[in-house]
Amino acid sequence: MGNWGDNVYKYVTKRILLLIPILLGVTFIVFSIMALTPGDPGRLILGENANQEAIDQLNQELGFDKPFLIRYLNYISRAATGDFGNSYRSDRPVFDEIFYRFPTTFILAAGAILLAIFIGIPIGVLSAVKQYSPMDIVSTVIAMFMASIPQFWLGLMMMLLFALKLGWLPSTGIGEFRHYIMPTITLSLPCAANILRLTRSTMLETTRQDYIRTARAKGAKERAIIWKHALKNALLPVITVIGINFGYLLGGAVLIESIFGIPGVGTLTITSIRMKDIPQTTASVLFLASLYCVIMLVVDIVYAYIDPRIRARYN
Repeated sequence: MGNWGDNVYKYVTKRILLLIPILLGVTFIVFSIMALTPGDPGRLILGENANQEAIDQLNQELGFDKPFLIRYLNYISRAATGDFGNSYRSDRPVFDEIFYRFPTTFILAAGAILLAIFIGIPIGVLSAVKQYSPMDIVSTVIAMFMASIPQFWLGLMMMLLFALKLGWLPSTGIGEFRHYIMPTITLSLPCAANILRLTRSTMLETTRQDYIRTARAKGAKERAIIWKHALKNALLPVITVIGINFGYLLGGAVLIESIFGIPGVGTLTITSIRMKDIPQTTASVLFLASLYCVIMLVVDIVYAYIDPRIRARYN
């Protein structure tokens, strides 16, 4: 076990070091895109009616008058010392803005992925156990329907029904539990459909394995075979998909946050892009990219811990 722990530590260290070129690539892509977009931060901050002299002075103060590569290298050199700059819009350190809004995004994404798990895994298992039954057919059709619905359309329809027509739920903002219900459901349904379909297919494959036939031949109860033996192995690829979906929800809730007026990291990123707030945009994308890589690292470690075949490679 100690040898396994040492090898996992080495593996984690290598993955963390691999973050450096990934994040350098992310910053370069963000800087390139922001440089190609029309406009300059001085004009966007001061407005169209500001005189050109004031705009040029502000752009010079922000360092936007320098060539692209000089701006990029200056940013990397400051970031290496922990200085990611201040937001052009609020003049606050960029990570202060991110950390202030991140709990809202995390609650939304965590609630969505938990709801997707509670919907997808049990129904997927039951669909596999009762293959070709009416329940299996109905759940498969519903899963395909949920996976094909655009999230922005679903969010708007829920707002029309539950907020405007019925008045049960608030349509925008955040503050109490009711504000999270519609955006959480909107985010979770497509993920639940993916988890359901993958759980069903892996369960069907697992239940046809020799060790399952052996367990049945020895007289083991069907419930124990399904929930203790088959499900544990069937969930291995599902865990990976859950991790990917969770990372996507943290970074991909931009549209839903905009629709429901939620002040999360996604809304902050969109606002920063519109204002050509390069330090804030870069920091937000870097933060989300790092978070996604950390989530995938945790998924790999959990995968190795659950599967003894993978764990054996670390011994």
